[in-house]
Amino acid sequence: MTQEIIDLIKSIPRGRVATYGQIARLAGFPNGARQVVRILHTCSVKYDLPWHRVINAKGEIALSLYNGAEEQKALLKAEGVLCSDEFKVDLKKYGWKAEGQL
Repeated sequence: MTQEIIDLIKSIPRGRVATYGQIARLAGFPNGARQVVRILHTCSVKYDLPWHRVINAKGEIALSLYNGAEEQKALLKAEGVLCSDEFKVDLKKYGWKAEGQL
């Protein structure tokens, strides 16, 4: 499970975002969004994951203002993904559609 999630996160292209739940579903664990969060928290540095490309189902950066939200917003902006002042991303515009995903 962990390796599938890591591989999916690594495959999110620059300039796109995916949701925690989307990654879990694609990995075959439809109720595994929290597992994706755990893997991002514990494995991002070790596996050089593009952690900033994963957001919540509402299109929002889930990190708090004092725990990385500004950094995530800046990293996304550097890739051309615009975030609102409320740290929200337009999923219709920037959402990643994985191969075979509807």
